[in-house]
Amino acid sequence: MRKQVTRRWVLQGATGLVAAPAWAASLAKDEPGPALNNSVLYGQSSLPVGIRSRRVDNNNGATLHILEAGFASPGRPCVVLLHGFPELAYSWRWQLLPLARAGFHVIAPDLRGYGPSAPSPVAFHDDPAPYSMLNRVADILGLVRALGYEKVASVVGHDWGAPTAQWCARLRPDVFQSVVSMSTPFLGTASLPLRSADKPRPGVAATDVDKELAALPRPRKHYATYSASEAANADMWHAPQGVHDLLRAMYHFKSADWKGNKPHPLKSWSATELAQMPEYYIMDLDKGIAATVAAAMPSKAQIAACQWMTEADLTVYSTEFIRTGFQGGLNYYRMGMGLNLKAFAGRTIDVPACYIGGASEWAVYQTPGAFEGMNKVCTRLHGVHLVPDAGHSLAEEQPEAVNRLLLDFLRATVAKS
Repeated sequence: MRKQVTRRWVLQGATGLVAAPAWAASLAKDEPGPALNNSVLYGQSSLPVGIRSRRVDNNNGATLHILEAGFASPGRPCVVLLHGFPELAYSWRWQLLPLARAGFHVIAPDLRGYGPSAPSPVAFHDDPAPYSMLNRVADILGLVRALGYEKVASVVGHDWGAPTAQWCARLRPDVFQSVVSMSTPFLGTASLPLRSADKPRPGVAATDVDKELAALPRPRKHYATYSASEAANADMWHAPQGVHDLLRAMYHFKSADWKGNKPHPLKSWSATELAQMPEYYIMDLDKGIAATVAAAMPSKAQIAACQWMTEADLTVYSTEFIRTGFQGGLNYYRMGMGLNLKAFAGRTIDVPACYIGGASEWAVYQTPGAFEGMNKVCTRLHGVHLVPDAGHSLAEEQPEAVNRLLLDFLRATVAKS
């Protein structure tokens, strides 16, 4: 087992980042040197030198491409960063070096079905079982073990990477010693009611929210239902505007740059409440994702002014998704939280936990009650943070603030050797 560093080592490594915001900002946005970063498979002109990539057989049926930093010094504790949809390991480009400079070996994989971890495009009719939650946890466990780690200091997940990180911590707290969930709140487990034998359940029909949404005066549908359908991949992969512009519009639409994002708590899982969310979550019934996001395409001036997602950055994403399509990531919607996870009903997350969301993102509230109930899911919730001027892509939109919060959490929770 790789040796854990002491709390003092992490404190010494991280203190400068927290105490000196100007230095933290420079670390969060290291510019690449004049030479290309030839040690990575993508982003050679935009990933800072000091990050490398390689492919790792995770002994769970997948060879995952990873970006990593802090690999040169053996014995460092491991931090794993899990991206969401439609993202890549590249989404963590501003976190890798700052966390490595604080004393960690930082690993960001392209998850199953994404980027170089998908040797060929995934088809809708391929077996979706490998994308179940239990197998996604096994993917990450197999990866860190292949890299020589029996313990992980922290697993950090964003968007769909967040539920995977949560279940890593819930199922293997002996391995994953802390967890950070970004954008997606900590979610509870399936319900198996206590003392129900002598209390017959009332015959209340389950809410069919998709049917309710379709019946609204302005007919709507839930994006997750559409994303799980066979139509979604072709709609995105062969979008009339092209993959590059589709992604540009999608990232802009969900960011703090789109001024229509004014999130607030929703009262219930009902059509009228859900319909308060923007169209990227509650779509018009007659539109696919490509048409939905096209309406929010930023202007040329807005694109030129966007420093958190430059054209060079966007080209990394669009090049990979043009090659692979989107079905690998869409399979996460098809499988949801997995097959039947009721065996874990009531299981809490008992390692130190932290939540980070964007103050301008609807993901915080898209599951009514989840944000407010996280302290029931996590028995050791150390912090809940909403980052100002950040939408859904908060690690890219506000990297300095995110890095500071991550390092604060790691300083407070890293185990002594």
